[in-house]
Amino acid sequence: MFNRRRFLFLSSLAIGACSARPLAQTITKADTPAAASAAPAASPASPAPPSSPTRPPNFGKAIGPAELFAPKRGDVRAVVISDLNARYGSVDYRREVMKGVSILPQWEPDIVLCVGDMVAGQSISLSKPEVEAMWQGFDDLILSPIREADIPFALTIGNHDASSLNYEGGYVYSTDREVTTHYWKTHQDSLDLQYDDTGNFPYYYSFKQNDIFYLVWDASSANIPENQVAWADQQLSSAAAQAAKFRIALGHLPLYAISQGRDRNGELLNNSDQLQALLERHHVHTYMSGHHHAYYPGYAGNLQLLHCGALGSGPRTWLDRTDAAMQTMTVLDFFFDSGETVYTTYNMNSMELVDNQTLPRQIVGPTGRVLRNDITLSDLTAAEQRQEYVRSEN
Repeated sequence: MFNRRRFLFLSSLAIGACSARPLAQTITKADTPAAASAAPAASPASPAPPSSPTRPPNFGKAIGPAELFAPKRGDVRAVVISDLNARYGSVDYRREVMKGVSILPQWEPDIVLCVGDMVAGQSISLSKPEVEAMWQGFDDLILSPIREADIPFALTIGNHDASSLNYEGGYVYSTDREVTTHYWKTHQDSLDLQYDDTGNFPYYYSFKQNDIFYLVWDASSANIPENQVAWADQQLSSAAAQAAKFRIALGHLPLYAISQGRDRNGELLNNSDQLQALLERHHVHTYMSGHHHAYYPGYAGNLQLLHCGALGSGPRTWLDRTDAAMQTMTVLDFFFDSGETVYTTYNMNSMELVDNQTLPRQIVGPTGRVLRNDITLSDLTAAEQRQEYVRSEN
C-alpha cells in the first residue's frame, strides 16, 4: 500500500459560526498509489489485524473548544505540543502556552505528545536549585493540569531540558541531566502510559497506546549513539510494533532543517540518512520533531515528517521565507479504517487555524528537500525542482 495525500479545504460556510477566513486541515491517507519518488508509503508492511479496537463513542463528532473550529474525532486523538519554554531559568510560561493548556481538555484527546523543551535550561550558569525550580514550575503549570484532566502524557527530552551533548566522556549540562532524570523517574508511573520497553526513560523508551506504537529516542543533541539506534531497530521490529495500526517516532531534533537560523550543524540530527532509512525500513508512519520552532507538515522519501511549531518563546519562520512567525499547537486524529491521519493546527496568537496553502510547497535545506504533505514532486514547477539550498542569514 502507498500513501496518498489529500488536502481538505474548508470555508466558514462549511462550519457555521467560525472564523470567516479560509480554514485548512492536512490529511494523509495510505490507500492508493502515488507518484514515484514523491509520495511516501505510510502504511504498515503487513495487513492490519482483522479486529479493531472498540471505537470511542464520540468518533466522527466535531469536538473542540467552543470558540474554535472543532475537528472531527478519529479513532485516536492526540494533542501535540512542543518548545514550551521561555527565557533561561524561567519558572513560568507565555500566555499562548497557558491558553493552550487551559483549553486542551476540550479537544478530548486520548494522549498529549510533548516533543521537548519543556523548561529553559542548557545554561551552565544555572544552579541545581534553579533547574529544580523550573521543573517545579512545569509540574505546577503544565503537567498537573493535564494529568488532573486524566489525559496520558508522553514526552521526548529537548536540548533545553537535558541536552545529551557530550565532552570528554561527560555531559556538558550535567546538572540539567541529573535534575531532569530525577524529576521524570518520579513521574514515570503516573503518566498513564502503557510501556512496551522503559529503556532509559525519559530519554529513550517505547509504549503502545490505543493500538499505536510510539518510539521515543534521545534527540536532545545532534548525536544518537549507535547502541540506541540498535535498540530502536529492535523495538520497531518487535511483534508489538509491527501489529500496531500506526508506528510513530518522536525526537526533539529533526532530520531536516526547515527554519531560519536552524540550518546549522548541531541543529539537526547527524547521520540523518541512516536514521531515516531505519524508520522507513520498519514502516514508521511519522517522525515528530521540534526544535526548529516552525510548524511544517511534510514528508521526505517514505516518511511523514511533523515539524512541530513552538508554543512558547522564539517562534521562527521557514527557510527562504519572510513570513511572521507564530506559536502553534496541533490536534492529530488517527483514522484506522481509512489509514488517514489529520492535522488540525492552530495559530495560538490569533486562535485561528493555520491554512496549509500558505505554507511553503517545499523546503530545501542542507540535508535535502522536504515536500509539504499535499504536494508531489510532479506538482512542482521546473524552477522549484531546480531549487538549491541557500544558507539562512539569521
